Amino acid sequence: MEYNTQLKKLALPEYGRNIQNMVDHCLTIPERDERKRCANTIINIMGNMFPHLRDVNDFKHILWDHLAIMADFKLDIDYPYEIIKKEDLFSKPDKLDYSRPDMKYRHYGKTLEKMAKMAGDIEDPVEKEQFVLLVATHMKKSYIQWNKDVEDQKIFVDLYELSDKKIDVRGSDLKLPEMKELGQRNNNNNNNNGKKNNQKKK
Repeated sequence: MEYNTQLKKLALPEYGRNIQNMVDHCLTIPERDERKRCANTIINIMGNMFPHLRDVNDFKHILWDHLAIMADFKLDIDYPYEIIKKEDLFSKPDKLDYSRPDMKYRHYGKTLEKMAKMAGDIEDPVEKEQFVLLVATHMKKSYIQWNKDVEDQKIFVDLYELSDKKIDVRGSDLKLPEMKELGQRNNNNNNNNGKKNNQKKK
């Protein structure tokens, strides 16, 4: 009596021993046309085993690739698709180049650093003052996500560096909102949005 553990290892175990036996039989058929008919029959059986995958793109193509793999690429037929190459099965994928943004202060994030540089290029003094206050306030909010508290002057020093030394409010009377005030504003905004949504539902 033979046990599966004593038989040759299956190339694609998900199809089972019976399908592998069919593929092995197909390899022994001498007539090319008969081999192709046999291969088509095997493909249909393989497809019926996974009906939930029929909507997957290139499902048939995948089946023919699997058939070639189970035949150890020795099945001499006219494939309806260009099948996978044997050497591609064992080749390592290309290394992915992950984005590694060059940031001076990671806790602020890339967007805030870009905004700080933009602030330095604004010519209109009123618009520039408003934009600087906006950027500095968001920098403070981002900073306290990593630290419990921060002095405004620390934010101004970082803003000076991030703006390529174009924005210098160090030692100025500029006052950033307290974080409690910001939290209260956010809560009020959330409450107002909730009220608006409830009114719409009514």
